[in-house]
Amino acid sequence: MSDGVVLVTGASGFVGSHIVANLLIRGRKVRAAVREPTNPARVSHLKSLPITDGGGLELVKMDLLDAASVHTAISGCSDVIHAAAALHVGKMNPQRDVVDPSIIGTQNICDGIDAAGTVERLVHTSSTAAIRPTHYEDGACYTSESWADAATLADNAYGLAKAGAERLVREWHASSQSGKRPRLVTIHPCVVFGPPMSKRHLSGSLSYVEALVKRTLPKSLPSHINVVDVRDVAEAHVRALTGGEDKGRYLVIGGNLWMKDIADILREAYPERKWPKGVLPYWVCLIIATFHPKLTLKWARNHLRKTCSFDATPAKQELNMSFRPLSESIIDSVPPMLDNDWV
Repeated sequence: MSDGVVLVTGASGFVGSHIVANLLIRGRKVRAAVREPTNPARVSHLKSLPITDGGGLELVKMDLLDAASVHTAISGCSDVIHAAAALHVGKMNPQRDVVDPSIIGTQNICDGIDAAGTVERLVHTSSTAAIRPTHYEDGACYTSESWADAATLADNAYGLAKAGAERLVREWHASSQSGKRPRLVTIHPCVVFGPPMSKRHLSGSLSYVEALVKRTLPKSLPSHINVVDVRDVAEAHVRALTGGEDKGRYLVIGGNLWMKDIADILREAYPERKWPKGVLPYWVCLIIATFHPKLTLKWARNHLRKTCSFDATPAKQELNMSFRPLSESIIDSVPPMLDNDWV
């Protein structure tokens, strides 16, 4: 692998922080792009990461919607891992808060790579949300050939954003007339658990675990979840810099379980705490979703009581990935929350 500089966008986020940590422990030079590099709440956890000899960490200010800052961040880099994303759980402005950062931001990344002329490899963080249809049959299994083509702003803004951004980057990659576009791989995580490095990391996928720790509800939702460990997601990104196929599309999935199973695992690991027991009736969930700040009625109707899965075989075979047991990912999510009084 090149000794050049790796730009990581969204470096202060949950996945981005672990990608930075993975690269630094390998002795890579990392340019970590964040919105507020002087804000301790956003970067203190990055500054405390261990660095192997030969590695280095540079924090730079970047706003995905500001093309000039994106171009500056990319300039001189040999590798780009585009992990920045907007994941809002619950009620928000879907166009402004979800779709625009993904689409406009990814276009700015592509333009910045063209302007820099130094980038040899691009790893783009997509999602299983770009794979799974908005409305799916119970028990369905999806592969890297699937697309969330029916996603709309009203019904599935996150799927629309992730699928749209990935199509954009793939079309940009294929449109090269000179053959000088960088090697491209996309990584597709599902719900990501594992140790948070900052309180801010609880606002996305970890909100599932946070709700159980806080015992927000007396019983678990009848929600079936596809889970992967954040450390495995980071490993897949770093391996994808040189491994896998050019234009490869890799789903990274550790396994599947019900939310009640998560509560049971945590009850056994932390018996001194109270955990939700049993499962809420579906009709009660619909009422709760109507008023809950992090749930919506559409989400509840589309997802509760239904299962689906994803085929991670290509990631195992072509990236040589192996995934942590789900119990380890779930249990390791909790200590930082408790030790730092984040919940």
